[in-house]
Amino acid sequence: MAERKVVVTGMGAVSAAGVGAKALWQAARDGRPCISEIAFPRPSRGRIRQVAQVRDFDPAAYIEPELLPFTDPVIRYLIVAADEAARDAGLSRDALKGPRTAAIIGTGIGGITTTEENHHAVLVKEGRPDPLTILKLIPSSCAAMASMRFGTTGPCYAIASACSSATQAIGTGAQMIRAGLTDRAIVGGTEDCLTIGGMLAWESLRVLTPTLCRPFSKDRNGMVLGAGAGVFILEAEEIAKARNARVLAELAGYGTSSDAKDPIRPDAEGAAASMRNALADAGVDAEEIDYINAHGTGTTINDITEAEAVRLVFGKRAPQIPISSTKPIHGHALGAGGALELVVTLGALREGVAPPTINWRVADEKCPVDAVPNEARQLPLSAVMSNSFAFGGINAVLVLRRVEDA
Repeated sequence: MAERKVVVTGMGAVSAAGVGAKALWQAARDGRPCISEIAFPRPSRGRIRQVAQVRDFDPAAYIEPELLPFTDPVIRYLIVAADEAARDAGLSRDALKGPRTAAIIGTGIGGITTTEENHHAVLVKEGRPDPLTILKLIPSSCAAMASMRFGTTGPCYAIASACSSATQAIGTGAQMIRAGLTDRAIVGGTEDCLTIGGMLAWESLRVLTPTLCRPFSKDRNGMVLGAGAGVFILEAEEIAKARNARVLAELAGYGTSSDAKDPIRPDAEGAAASMRNALADAGVDAEEIDYINAHGTGTTINDITEAEAVRLVFGKRAPQIPISSTKPIHGHALGAGGALELVVTLGALREGVAPPTINWRVADEKCPVDAVPNEARQLPLSAVMSNSFAFGGINAVLVLRRVEDA
């Protein structure tokens, strides 16, 4: 079978901006931060309090009561985002079920809320664990629940590669469609590490900002954590055309690589390799990329490394390419980050708007990029890139191409 084009026909999201992909895109486009003081169920001694938490989310309004006991927040966010993506694609559960649809979901950790609540019940209160603890916390439950939700009996698995998890899940789904292993794929990522223990663990790494996340700004001092889920329906182009589906964009390229150097410190050559791989996979020249949604964590080393990787790939053109980070809006959602950011990247492509890097104040000579500081920019966009780089040196990049009749 000849390799097929892959298109995006639906997307959904749950984020600090609220329920819905539209809410997330509009917050990013308008530069409206969704950061607030974290709300914990118990007192915490943590110093860092600012996060992009999913608030006012009532899972019972979206999920059947018989299913709720089996779900951690990561699964709840995922189900709601997946339901939206299917509706957006104009596909019923019956249309998605069967062996020709895959369910591939990324998560960095899985059900950490369930893990922490179980530890509190057993170790502090000396009680018994919830009998469904294991089912709710294992990362594979995310993909399995998506598969059960829609009756998909094709490939089903979770990808856990830290902050590249969602991007690798999306890219892997596209590869399977291209190869003819499946016709459709439910792909994306989900995460919620905003627990007392999770926050303290991140705080101990000294990478969280006590003030504001300022990617690429010289006075940046760390990132802000976020939570949520982003889900996409991918289809082979001919399958989508046969049902007269609305096509949001072509998922033209996917590239991934490993630094194979350091557990924490990123490497520009490794990141550059994943960008080059994505461009080659898409058949897109570096000159054709009109906008990059950066990994852009707002930490000192990550932003410098990403800027250098962009220079290695794009050469003299690197300082002129609009490259914004939207993490100050929706937070760094870790294993879901690439999915939330692809929602934003797709919105940018469709509306011809490069979203801003908010909170930016001072140019950094070590980050010579056009960070689209503080205000969105109207631009003609035809091909765009989204970067995800993870602990362990796991890199993943996606390239979207505009579909003219979308």
